[in-house]
Formats: sequence, C-alpha cells, structure tokens
Amino acid sequence: MSGNGWVNFIAAFAVFFASHMILIRPPIRPVLVRLLGTRGFSAAYSALSVLILWWLIEAAKTAPYVEVWMWAPWQNWVPILTMFPVCLILAFGVAVPNPFSFGGIHNDRFDPKSPGLIRWMRHPILGALFLWSAAHLVPNGDLAHVILFGTFALFSFLGMKIIDKRRRRELGSDWTRLLEETNQANTTVSSPGMSTLIRFAIAVIVYVALAHSHVLFAGVDPFA
Repeated sequence: MSGNGWVNFIAAFAVFFASHMILIRPPIRPVLVRLLGTRGFSAAYSALSVLILWWLIEAAKTAPYVEVWMWAPWQNWVPILTMFPVCLILAFGVAVPNPFSFGGIHNDRFDPKSPGLIRWMRHPILGALFLWSAAHLVPNGDLAHVILFGTFALFSFLGMKIIDKRRRRELGSDWTRLLEETNQANTTVSSPGMSTLIRFAIAVIVYVALAHSHVLFAGVDPFA
C-alpha cells in the first residue's frame, strides 16, 4: 500500500512536468493554439493545470508519512496570513496588460508609466505560486509535502528567470526599454477607482472561499 502511494505521487509529478515541458513548447503548442485558439488554449491549459495540481495534493496526502520536521500550532498561521497577499497578487496581476510574463491580456495596451502591480512584480502568477508553496511548506513537514511544496517554490522561482530570458529574446530592445520605463514609473498612490475596488473585493471573496473550502479539497482545517 505504501509503495502504491509513492507510485501515485511520482506519477502525478511526472504528468505535471510533462504538461509544462511538452504542451507549452513547439511543436505541440502551435498545433493546439491553431485548434483551440489562443484563449481556448489558455483556458484548457489552465483547467488541466488545476486538475493536475489537485491530483498532486491528493497524492501527497495518501503518500506514506515520513517526518522531516515536527509540526507546531504556530506554523498554521504562516499560510493563513500569507494567503491574503497571494489572493491580492492574483486579483491585481491576472488579466491585466503585462508583456513581461504570462497571464496578461491586451499586452499591446501596456502603459509602462502606469504599470500597477507590474511595477513591483513582473510575474504575478509565479510570484503568487512561490508565496503559496513557501508558506504551505512551513506547517507540512512530512517528506511528500516537503517535496511537493519545495518543488513548486523552486519551479516558480526558476520559472521567473526562464520567462525573463524568453521575453527578452522575443521583445529584443523593447524589453529593456519597457523594463526601464516601468521601473521609473510614478509610485504615488491615488484614490482607488472602481476597477481597483472590484479587484480588491475579488481578492477578499477568493480568500474567504479558500479558507472555508480548504478542509474539503485539502482535508485540513487551517483554523483548527
């Protein structure tokens, strides 16, 4: 039984890396984009990633327990406090113009003089993934979860470097120009507009929803 648990865990990781190393690279990605369209591919790939992530979490739960460090009650507060900033990053970093990374829309409309969150974080999705995984690593000191969250933290950190290199190659001199103008953007905080309030409300709703449903999809009540 314990052997089957590790086999399932390894299989989930293999599928995860295969989906990220094969589906998003030539020659597979161009074919899928032609078949599904750019938005269709993004939606399908996002849905697949969520399913594989769920499989990985379930596989880690059923893997044999091997303690790496002891659990303490204070450790639960690390993800509890970190997840709200994670939700804010996603709410303000997804579906906005962002030529530096993925997850943006209408990148041709990006204004480096008013970049919003992109002024501070070029890769919001990967930044949120890094914080999520690093925070969840603290209260999960068994071997399977250390591998799971540790790998995700490393994966997201290296992903930022890889995407920077790719975007720099794709954009050429525009990458340097946009980066310099973005770094010099005005950081004065103005009165929040309706879009800002809506995104903040979305972050709050997502955080509350995750907190209440955590026991359903992760099997653990973080407040218990």
